[in-house]
Formats: sequence, structure tokens, C-alpha cells
Amino acid sequence: MIFDTHAHYDDEAFNDDRHELLSSLAEQGIGAVVNVGASIQSTKNTLELMKQYPFVYGAVGVHPSETAELNEDLLNWLAHVAGQEKVVAIGEIGLDYYWNEPDPEIQKHWFVRQLDVARQVKLPVVIHSRDAAKDTLDIMKAEQAKELGGVIHCFSYSVEMAREYLNMGFYLGIGGVLTFNNARKLKEVVEYMPLDRIVLETDCPYLSPVPLRGKRNSSLNLPYVVTAISQMKGVPEEDVLAAAWENAKTLYRLNRH
Repeated sequence: MIFDTHAHYDDEAFNDDRHELLSSLAEQGIGAVVNVGASIQSTKNTLELMKQYPFVYGAVGVHPSETAELNEDLLNWLAHVAGQEKVVAIGEIGLDYYWNEPDPEIQKHWFVRQLDVARQVKLPVVIHSRDAAKDTLDIMKAEQAKELGGVIHCFSYSVEMAREYLNMGFYLGIGGVLTFNNARKLKEVVEYMPLDRIVLETDCPYLSPVPLRGKRNSSLNLPYVVTAISQMKGVPEEDVLAAAWENAKTLYRLNRH
């Protein structure tokens, strides 16, 4: 079975066939999905999907590019809904300097405050970090994020940066980018990191693996990523699947139930 640790099935890209697609996942080997909030509205949508589908779990939070919408009342609301039974993480939170909006200081403020929420509700974090390697790591160290645990989603940095996060006990989210020809750094990271720290993710509808690059992504495309990891690490695909499943359950603390 495959555990998609990071998806956005509330995205409008799925408006035409969302129910049909989600209903088909189990029979095609997808055992669990975490739908991840990226704004207040998408967090609300995530809570609805979580209620509708037994195998869908939720992460609640606001993506760095959307943090201008946040205030303390909305933060309190996030903390409140984080107590729902199938909410497994706070995320996706972090820093994104690729677009550079809103101002980095606003992003940093709400990154820290959402880390505070995770500590308050005792949940792991889903970290988004793009073109912001040093600031993300500095904040996570200053805020003792290793006490929270979590995953660096769509990991895109160097082996040296991977080592920092692995030493903090974090998992690294690996998805379709691994199959891209220009993903040399990520391939080095996957070769370097231990199998017990890899979790599979799509970030769907984005980042479809080769040979489907540029098309709408879904959890059904994760076998391409499994094959790539298997080849890079020289282990059978069954071992990758088994490890990634257990890692995801441990990351999201689902093996405590």
C-alpha cells in the first residue's frame, strides 16, 4: 500500500472528477492520503474531505505565500480545529522566497506563530521551504522544532541541508521531482539518506513524475517515484513501499491508535 503524505485534492484541478478519483484510490493500492491546508479556505476544504473519506487525513495550516491573511483570531481557529480526530499535522507552514510575497518578515512571523500552535496542540509540522534554506533552518533551530517532529515537504536542498534536518529527526518528502532529469541534488539526497526517513508525496495536482510531467498529478502516479527510489538505493520496490508506509504512520503518529 502507498501512503500519499502530501496532497491538495481540494484544488480546483479536481473539481470535475474529485469523488470518482478519490473513490478509486484504494483499489489501486493507495491506502491513505493526507490532504494539506495551504490557506484558511483550503484548510476548511481539507476538514470536509477528511470527514467524507475514511482514508483521508488532514493537515491544517497556512502556506507562507498566504500568510498575509492571518491574524491571531484565525490562528486560534487553526488551533481549535487541530483538535479534530483525523487532523495529523500543522501545515503546510514555512517560508517561500521564490515569489517573495508577502514580505519575508510577515512570513517569518506567522511561521513562528504556527510552530507555536503545533507545540500547543502537540502535532508534527509539514514544512514548506523554497529559496529560503538558511532562514527556515535558523527559525527551526531557534524554535526547537526538533521537539515537534515532522516532514520537510518537497525537499529541494543539498545533502548538507538534508543532514541538518535528518539530525533533527525530520522526514523528507520525496515526490515526482525525483524523476526529473535536472534533479541532481535531490537524487544525491535520496542516495545519501536512510530509507527509514523517506516518505512519499505527490503535492498533487502539481509535480507529476516523468513520463507525465506537466499533466495533473495524483496519488496514482506514486509508483513512478517508488521505482526511482528503488533504483537509486538498490533495494526492491517492496522494501521502499513497506518502509515509506511505516515512516508515514510514524510521522503522523497513526501507529498509536
